[in-house]
Amino acid sequence: MADAAADGWLVEQGIGEERALFYRDGNVMAARLRWPGGLEPGAVVEGLLVSRTRGSTRGHAVFPNGEEALVDKLPRHASEGARMRFAVTRAAMGEAHRIKLAQVRPTQEPERPAPALTAILPGARTIFAFAHGDWENISDLAFEGTVSFSGGSLHFAPTPAMVMVDVDGHLPPRDLALAAVEPIARAITLLGMGGMIGIDFPTLEAKADRKTVDIALEAALADFDHERTAMNGFGFVQIVARFERPSILHLFQHDRAGAAVRLLLRRAETLTGPGRIELAAHPAVMARLSEDWLGKLRQRTGKELSMRPDATLALDAPHAQLIPR
Repeated sequence: MADAAADGWLVEQGIGEERALFYRDGNVMAARLRWPGGLEPGAVVEGLLVSRTRGSTRGHAVFPNGEEALVDKLPRHASEGARMRFAVTRAAMGEAHRIKLAQVRPTQEPERPAPALTAILPGARTIFAFAHGDWENISDLAFEGTVSFSGGSLHFAPTPAMVMVDVDGHLPPRDLALAAVEPIARAITLLGMGGMIGIDFPTLEAKADRKTVDIALEAALADFDHERTAMNGFGFVQIVARFERPSILHLFQHDRAGAAVRLLLRRAETLTGPGRIELAAHPAVMARLSEDWLGKLRQRTGKELSMRPDATLALDAPHAQLIPR
């Protein structure tokens, strides 16, 4: 298990995923999640230019895995039907009713896979498993999209335009806004969020009160690289940050079964003791258990597996346990 006193990035290499937690003084301060397999930033992949906009440097490409991407910075000589190498600059983003395609640009660099989290995160170290509960707290937050704090709550909702953060509670508006600042900043870093983030604070009529919240938010987000608007008269603040890959919130909210099956596999892999492993989950989760992943689980644990679909289990509540032979 992880050393609770360790500082810096620690990475778990799960089945179908990589997880990372940043520790400071034994506390989890930030998190990252990678689901390999698609077009990811840092990869250089050969693809087919299937179309380009007349008189523009933009186009549309398709890749051997079937994934499509938007192309930018096309040279004049690039014609439809050409096979080219592309550098991935942004991964695809799942949204409520559509997939926002990955973004790529032509390159002469040799093909290469996307980097692992250990290559992206400075000083990252690979471990077998985090301390119990550390990742579970992150996954619960990502599944629910809600945070409770003294006097109120937050609701995080990915939309096509931005992630909206709704602040609600029973405190007076100024007190509620100030109480929400630290939980908002913590959730943003724990969920690895970026892009456009809109925060709907309660309306504060006094300019001095809005300024007080702005100052508090600036301090809370001091370690988060971003730009931010001042709170307007309706209590709205907009944050803009670099966004190359889906946040943990995006991954869990758009593909709940995919997130749950990876949690199930990780729980199974960390079981210790004799017996076979029973995997129990909602049928929609069980349907995502590929033979490749099950084979890796058998290889890593050296144990027999049995499956128990259970429609009474919540989608986000898969269960793994050891069954005596």
